[in-house]
Amino acid sequence: MTRLRWFLVFCFFLTGGRSMADAHEDAVASVLNQFHKAAADHDFQKYFGLMTADAVFIGTDATERWDVKAFKDYVKPHFDKGRGWSYTPRTRHISFSRDKSVAWFDEILENAKYGTCRGTGVLVKDGKDWKISQYHLTIPVPNELADTLVKLIQTPKAK
Repeated sequence: MTRLRWFLVFCFFLTGGRSMADAHEDAVASVLNQFHKAAADHDFQKYFGLMTADAVFIGTDATERWDVKAFKDYVKPHFDKGRGWSYTPRTRHISFSRDKSVAWFDEILENAKYGTCRGTGVLVKDGKDWKISQYHLTIPVPNELADTLVKLIQTPKAK
């Protein structure tokens, strides 16, 4: 066997047969898992350290589109009181740009208060690290409930 073949066999066993694509996916998944853990642990520095300086967080309410500063202002009092939030990932799909500098994802999450939720977003490669550039949290609505929910949302509020 040539040296190159031996080297490739060695690399295969060294990585456990995992590809570079798997390594990128693992790295992005790790950032998302750390993000959820930091929220549950109300770890302000860790939570925002995983986001880009120009990140956007989009919440479940139509009014909730926060840049980092606004989101920090919202989060800090909660975390300071020891109140975080816990979303446990159940499934996750991650895709990448051709050059592996941008990743986008969707994940199904479980939360004690809201039940099944969905997170979607974008991460960008920042040197060796992946950072969350956008995170969007939603509460999926079963199709059979959509008409009823839309009517509730559109009902004028009592004055």
